[in-house]
Amino acid sequence: MQVRPRALVSWSSGKDSAFALHLVRQSQELEIVGLLTTVSSAFGRVAMHGVRESLLDAQAEALRLQCLKVLIPWPCSNAIYEAQLSKALQQARAERVTHVVFGDLFLADLRAYREAQLAALGLTPVFPLWQRDTSELAHEMIAAGLRATLTCIDPKKLPPSFVGRTFDERLLADLPEGIDPCGENGEFHTFASAGPMFDHPIEVEPGETVARDGFFFADLLPKGAQRSG
Repeated sequence: MQVRPRALVSWSSGKDSAFALHLVRQSQELEIVGLLTTVSSAFGRVAMHGVRESLLDAQAEALRLQCLKVLIPWPCSNAIYEAQLSKALQQARAERVTHVVFGDLFLADLRAYREAQLAALGLTPVFPLWQRDTSELAHEMIAAGLRATLTCIDPKKLPPSFVGRTFDERLLADLPEGIDPCGENGEFHTFASAGPMFDHPIEVEPGETVARDGFFFADLLPKGAQRSG
């Protein structure tokens, strides 16, 4: 039996990393052994997406994977972020991880940045969604059963009313002209809660909408949870 290379998935908690994981599992070329997620230690939330750490843990459980958390302070300089990420990746390397899977689509500068980071540590990046047509990909994700909620939007690109909405065909039809269907230009971020990559759905509902640091966030809660904290 051929031993497959061991890999982590760079896990944002959103739809792109979830679908990248799904495709890699389908290909069976890599053995996915865990998730790699940046978490704000000051807030107990996934960085940028604003998702509660408890929901990240629920995702990991439904994916049957451990989550290697990169804890960063707030505010956080790029130097601190890179140091913390490098420490986590060195730990993974010591555990025989050789590849890291990313859900990036077409931002060439971001891909080059990731490649340089990993090369310095002797790790190989994998980009299963790279240069896919984002309109076709968005419809493919939905057709495959992936369910996600918009947790963060950039109000300079989308009306705040989009935050908390479900990523579905109706949402795609409502996106203004010029908005990438997958939000690849930073228009929005998502939380993936169901799909073929999960053992079972994670039932969530939007809590309070909060404006912070120039973005609007929907504070996702487990369905039926108390709206506090």
